Formats: sequence, C-alpha cells, structure tokens
Amino acid sequence: MKQLQLRTGLWASLLLGLLSCQGQHTNESSNFKDSDDFKIIGTTVEHDTDLQQLIFSISVKGKAGASVPDKAGQMDGAPVLGYVFPTNLSPEDVGFSKTEGILALALTSHPDFDDTPLWDENTNSIFDDDGIVWHPHWVVLVKDERVAGGLSVKQFDKADTSVKLPPTNPGMPMFMDSPGFPVITKGNTIKVVVPLYRMGHKTQFKFDGVAAYMQVNTSKEGLPLLGVYRVYSISSGDLSLPYAVSEK
Repeated sequence: MKQLQLRTGLWASLLLGLLSCQGQHTNESSNFKDSDDFKIIGTTVEHDTDLQQLIFSISVKGKAGASVPDKAGQMDGAPVLGYVFPTNLSPEDVGFSKTEGILALALTSHPDFDDTPLWDENTNSIFDDDGIVWHPHWVVLVKDERVAGGLSVKQFDKADTSVKLPPTNPGMPMFMDSPGFPVITKGNTIKVVVPLYRMGHKTQFKFDGVAAYMQVNTSKEGLPLLGVYRVYSISSGDLSLPYAVSEK
C-alpha cells in the first residue's frame, strides 16, 4: 500500500508539472512545446517469445526522434529530451539496490555530454562523442517540487556503500544505468529492444508513455542534478499506467 501511495503521489506531481512549468529558466527550445514529434499517440511493450526480448515502443503524431536539443555548450544547464516509459517494476529488477521511486526506461538525446562510455552509438570508434544519438537509460524517478515538472532522477551520497548500481552505470551519483540496448527510430515510432534476462525475466508489468524535457544542474545546490522541467504529452493522459505487456 505504501508503494502504491508513493506512485500515486508521483503521478499527481508530474501532472501538476505539466500545468506549471513556466517561470524557471531552462535551455529548452521554443519549438519543442508544440512539436508533433512529442505528441504521443500510442505506447506498447511486446514480448517476443521466440527471441525472449521485450520491444518498448512509443509512436507520435510527428517524426519520432527527429527533434534533438541544441548544445548549451557546457554540462551545467545541458538540455535532455526523453521518451520515457514509467513502469510499476521494482528498481531491483534491473540491478539497482532496493529503493523507493518509479523505475522508468528513458530514451534520451543530449548533445553536451556522453553518459554511455561503454557504447559507441554512432560507430565512429570514439566512445564519448555521441550523446545526441538516442540511447536508453534505466532511471529511478522521485517526487521533486524544486523543478517545474515535479520529478527528478533519484540521487545518493557517493559515500553510501549500501547503494548498488548495475555495472553498466555511467558513474554519476544517481540511480541511473546506461544498459546499451539498441534504439531504433523509424517514421513516427521510436523503439528499444531489451533482452529479458537484463530485467529479471519480467514480462507482466504495467507502464505508460511520456515525452519530456529534462535539464542537468551542476551549479545550484537547491536543484537536482537531473530534473524534469516540462512534460509534452502523456500516452494515457493521466499517468495511470494502464498498459500491459502483449505477446507476439
């Protein structure tokens, strides 16, 4: 019951953020708010029983993944765009230590930095120059009223030895992983393919779809390291996580 109440509160915070994301300076492009590239029209997760993998998919009115941020020129204030799948899975299912929050699979683009040091997404044999290429992260989201969107990626004290992250994490003091799953953009759809063994063979869970703007903060003590500043669209309309995994 406690976990259900926590999640209900997070959904309410995010919906509030959708209505109140004015007033705080961001490096968000003015084109994003009304772009069809972030107006979600469908969200699915399919279980491929032959290949034992899950295909997470978001479809939009425009062209999925076509819009990417402009560089801010530094890490502080760096813009991050995301197509996000909030779930009711547990953080432990993907290798985090036990912690409260919402486990989400986020597909992101951010040209100012690269947080996937193990993966060469643009295949140029340089591993730290392709943050703008759409790529996945597992993140744990928590309520955060310091930012307009009402949520941030959960942080932790670097000295806390009880925190466990997957070995593919990017080395930041947040509940974030860079799992390296393939992301495919085609037409109005963006997809990511996740092997079942990489998420505890979980095939029965609920999820939703969100398109959002996030931003990095490294200078203001009163703000999170990575916060949600605007929500462009929500697949269900109310973040009720109504969708279930289907089989193909």
